Amino acid sequence: MRLEKEYFLSGKINEECGVFGVYHVQDAASLAYFGLHALQHRGQEACGIAVSDDQNIRCVKNQGLISEVFNNAIIQDLKGHHAVGHVRYSTAGGNVIENVQPLVVRAHQGHFCAVHNGQIVNAQELKTELEEDGSIFQGSSDSEIIVHLIQKESGTMVEKIMKACRKLEGAFAFIIMTKDCMYAIRDKNGLRPLSIGKMEEDGWCISSETCAFEIVNAKFVRDIEPAEVVRIAKDGVKCFHYTDQTQKKMCAMEYIYFARPDSSIEQINVHTARRLSGQILAKNDDVKADIVIGVPDSSLSAAIGYSEASGLPYELGLIKNRYVGRTFIQPTQKQRERGVRMKLSAISAIVKGKRVVMVDDSIVRGTTSKRIVQLLKEAGATEVHVRIGSAPIISPCFYGVDTSSYEELISARMNVEELRQFIGADSLKFMTIEQMEEAFMTRDLCVSCFTGKYPTALFSFADRLKR
Repeated sequence: MRLEKEYFLSGKINEECGVFGVYHVQDAASLAYFGLHALQHRGQEACGIAVSDDQNIRCVKNQGLISEVFNNAIIQDLKGHHAVGHVRYSTAGGNVIENVQPLVVRAHQGHFCAVHNGQIVNAQELKTELEEDGSIFQGSSDSEIIVHLIQKESGTMVEKIMKACRKLEGAFAFIIMTKDCMYAIRDKNGLRPLSIGKMEEDGWCISSETCAFEIVNAKFVRDIEPAEVVRIAKDGVKCFHYTDQTQKKMCAMEYIYFARPDSSIEQINVHTARRLSGQILAKNDDVKADIVIGVPDSSLSAAIGYSEASGLPYELGLIKNRYVGRTFIQPTQKQRERGVRMKLSAISAIVKGKRVVMVDDSIVRGTTSKRIVQLLKEAGATEVHVRIGSAPIISPCFYGVDTSSYEELISARMNVEELRQFIGADSLKFMTIEQMEEAFMTRDLCVSCFTGKYPTALFSFADRLKR
């Protein structure tokens, strides 16, 4: 994660990354490969896998998708029965090879590697202190700060990790692998998801999302708790807590947008939560329309729920081109708009002559919503009523989501009516915070991007980004 300002270049939100680990299993690299495939939606710019055979740690990583970086020969060459992997989207830190994970530390005290999801808000302060003490950084990611802090501390690896975590503020879910142990850690606020699963015999699995467990035949055991360090080794599983000052503030965007529908976040199924959000939107609506459509893919569940509660037929009005590639990396507004047309097509036979309710998960810049409304009207829709399965995003996120400044958030500058006019919709409605909590069946949420109230101190990093 870059310590200076990083503008996100798409009309949608992107999440930082996904982490995955397997311990004491045959063909660990192969299982890590499949697990990362299940998490590919969390990061599409770079990836890597590190393995251990109880003696040595080997790592392969590069820019690109899992299928682009790894092939059968590479996976077969990565021999070991422990592995950790990472998929990356660089909201900060820049998409350069030095920031691609796993990060491997080779030291006389013992080698280890790390994979991290989230963002450290006091990264600049910690980096300055570490540099003044002689630390040398290869990249610009705050994940590297974590490994420097761990290496600097004294004691057992558990003690080193716990001491390091007490200095960190922000969001982190990370996995540490030594040559014969694995550690899974979450921040004290529970901002990022991390779960543990059981595999055959004595094998274990750790993942950002539970959807990856099924593909490697792991059984979900439980979510790792805020401020918890889970140590997996030959002598079994042991749990530690580095502080008792904890809270549960899972990022609401995990339910709204990031997670796969077949994942469960804090034991709440994502599809069910999104479906309920659509039902709530419909129950609080009186719009006259003919059909309901969802914006692929994360909004389809909410569109189904809206259809169920409203009695309007659910139709496939928008088709996603799944072979476009990573078109969200666009340097100009014109190219971004062309990217929307490449990714989505409206089905004229479905929407022509119809009053359409278009359900989407969120509005960030507004440019994507504007283009989709235009696509539908060009395809013959007589009216387009936009319904959003979240509240207006009015504040930046400093915990690993790429909304880094107020200027990038259209709802921070426009009220609902102004935004409706901007995107060209015939009507526009958002959910309230209370409705989101009802839909996601919990009040243990971080909703700072909707309220501007943050669950942690922000330090100078956030202050610089506000300016």
